[in-house]
Amino acid sequence: MSGPLTGLKIVEMVGIGPGPFAAMMMADLGAEVIRIHPINARSDIPTMNTPADVLARNRKSVAIDIKSSAGKDTLLRLIAKADGMIEGFRPGVMERLGLGPDICLERNPKLAFGRITGWGQDGPQAQSAGHDINYISVTGLLNAMGVPGQAPNVPLNLIGDFGGGGMYMAFGLVSAMLNAARTGRGQVVDAAMIDGAALLTAMIWGFRAGGVWSDERQDNFLDGGAWYYGTYVCADGKYLAIGPIEGKFRKIFAEAAGLDDDIFADEDRKLWPVQRARVAGTLARKTRDEWVALFDSSDGCVSPVLDWNEAQSHPQIIARQTLIDVAGVVQPAPGPRFSETPATMPTPPEKPGANSTEILADWGFEQQEINALIDNGVVQNTQCLRATL
Repeated sequence: MSGPLTGLKIVEMVGIGPGPFAAMMMADLGAEVIRIHPINARSDIPTMNTPADVLARNRKSVAIDIKSSAGKDTLLRLIAKADGMIEGFRPGVMERLGLGPDICLERNPKLAFGRITGWGQDGPQAQSAGHDINYISVTGLLNAMGVPGQAPNVPLNLIGDFGGGGMYMAFGLVSAMLNAARTGRGQVVDAAMIDGAALLTAMIWGFRAGGVWSDERQDNFLDGGAWYYGTYVCADGKYLAIGPIEGKFRKIFAEAAGLDDDIFADEDRKLWPVQRARVAGTLARKTRDEWVALFDSSDGCVSPVLDWNEAQSHPQIIARQTLIDVAGVVQPAPGPRFSETPATMPTPPEKPGANSTEILADWGFEQQEINALIDNGVVQNTQCLRATL
């Protein structure tokens, strides 16, 4: 592995969604992240522990009975050598296991102890179950999406789980590790998806405070209200996305589309419905790809709305190698890009416990200790049940 995080060691308590995503991002950029698979843990999603488990790439796995005293001690010895760790259990679970931050930081005072949850470590809903849609619903974010008078649109699980969750956690953990490198002091990173999702709306809160954002859906320039920021159906039933927000780009768009009368330079919001109807009627006269060809290399801010298969063939996606193939599974490439410390090609996910012997040896365990842990069922190694001396 290579990348700007090379040399950092991170322990990841296996979970779903944002925790694995944060760990994947850091492993992609060179950190050595080991996945702790509790022995006999169930799989929560159908693709878990298969080549299609993209969020598990680039890491090795050790399977430990973390409920046993020997297993707990084994994990604490690993944590003692780590720069950071990630856990995504409900508040209090790690404490009940005897692996809470106080114990871990006592073993390793420089540890960045990352905790990612939906509701956070405190508050009246801290112990409640939830998913992305619940976390974004209470921030005001979900209510802002969709058509007036209809149910809000569901924006996949990208905002709470991944933008306001996994990336939020990765940024927090790296920040805490940087601070520990300077000060020698570790700390707990409390990354709540409710907080992360809210943080993503900072600009919108600023617009509201400045009086330039309406609380009504599709009544704003970024929510589908403005004619110049939205999607339109073309003659072939496919869609075009346009976003010429600035006046100079709107002029380019309107002229190229043959909409060169003064109405498209008018800033009056009351004209948006008329302007949108004119644009819709015009764009419906050609196919999506005809419009794409017409706007090619222009500043009209026009792009095709592609499906998953089409996205793989887009020239910019190909040129940037934004999507790559790892063991037959198409997936996003590591990012961002670094000029001096580029990331390497990802490796496919490992089976739970596939690297137990290797990890324990690399992290300071003696071979006799490893053999005893395997013989006593504290650790499992799916590739070699017992290493020989």
